[in-house]
Amino acid sequence: MLTPTAVRRDLRLRPVRPAGWWFDALLLVAFGALTLALARGALLGLDLAVREWAYAHHPAPIYWTARVFNFLGQGGWLLMPFAGALAVAVAWRARTVRPLLLVAGAFVLLYLTVGPLKVLTDRAAPSSDLPPTRSVRIFNDLPPTEYDLSYPSGHVANAIVWYGVIAVLLTALTAGRLHPTVHRLVRFAPPAILLVTTTYLNFHWVTDGVAALLLGLFLDRLLHRVPWDDLPLPGRLREWDRPFISRP
Repeated sequence: MLTPTAVRRDLRLRPVRPAGWWFDALLLVAFGALTLALARGALLGLDLAVREWAYAHHPAPIYWTARVFNFLGQGGWLLMPFAGALAVAVAWRARTVRPLLLVAGAFVLLYLTVGPLKVLTDRAAPSSDLPPTRSVRIFNDLPPTEYDLSYPSGHVANAIVWYGVIAVLLTALTAGRLHPTVHRLVRFAPPAILLVTTTYLNFHWVTDGVAALLLGLFLDRLLHRVPWDDLPLPGRLREWDRPFISRP
């Protein structure tokens, strides 16, 4: 039986890179500084200039390629179901419910942060029919029928958090044999693609994507710090209480 000391030792936070909380603080400060700058009217000209450039450079082959790749950031009907299916596969193979905790944690973390921020900041999309000087504003007072959930980009934040989860689950499913190059591609390629495509397609302002990048990295680090293999579970789950995360 584990002693209280052993339990405390097992529940230590998992390491992330770069180590320490200084990088997390830097991400939050950068997100806050960007939001404050937008609220004061800075960088809005950059957003408008990028929007006009994107509208002026929409040849059909590139546009439709971007539309296809943009589906990589669909959280509701792609990323969550796919991560959930992987979690079930890992859970069945390893005889543990713990992969499901990881997926639930990612969902809760995104739901409690990205959604409320979108509602609070009340920003229109670049495709809005409102006058440019109004549609680009943050902390807006938009009409009830106007799309007002642009800041930060949910696609980019989803990509960072969910593909991080997917990489963990794929590593577990392959018993740690996932090639490092494949792991890096799963982790980093989709967020980069979503940052470009959401901006190019004028689904989001460029600063929406940058804000989501900062916030998403912060959330991803929080999620990877949690000792999912060591969280206490009810006794009735004893037969399904095994570790699943491959140790370095």
